[in-house]
Amino acid sequence: MKHVVYPGTFDPITNGHVDLVERACRLFDTVTVAIAANTRKNPLFTMEERVELAEKVLGHINNVQVIGFDILLAHFFKKVNATAVLRGLRAVSDFEYEFQLANMNRALSKGMESIFLTPAEHLSYISSSLVREIASLDGDVSKFVHPLVMEKLNEKYGN
Repeated sequence: MKHVVYPGTFDPITNGHVDLVERACRLFDTVTVAIAANTRKNPLFTMEERVELAEKVLGHINNVQVIGFDILLAHFFKKVNATAVLRGLRAVSDFEYEFQLANMNRALSKGMESIFLTPAEHLSYISSSLVREIASLDGDVSKFVHPLVMEKLNEKYGN
């Protein structure tokens, strides 16, 4: 069984993330969206809120599961018996960091292969940080996130 882990902070989950998950679900038997606690980034949403949002937004897909984690990705990868790690590449500038990360992960866990997908062109410029910034300034993020995510962003920012 082919099982890919798609790790990230997902603060919040965007339409770009959803695009990658939907496409990965056609390539793998199981896709685990692994939501990192990542308190160093001071996320807007708690891990529990991010897990709940992702579960609801991705609820239309049968072979996806959403799990929060606060351990080293290499340990999580082994724990869930994954075959590969999925990473998204929006632009060439993402590649250098992702290449370094893939090599580090493989050094930490032999056999931990990385798979890279690019989002659909019309979603390639979306990032969680830009969505948060726009929402914080009472901007319209409806083109970039699921309506439920937009509602939760508006609640957080009092819009």
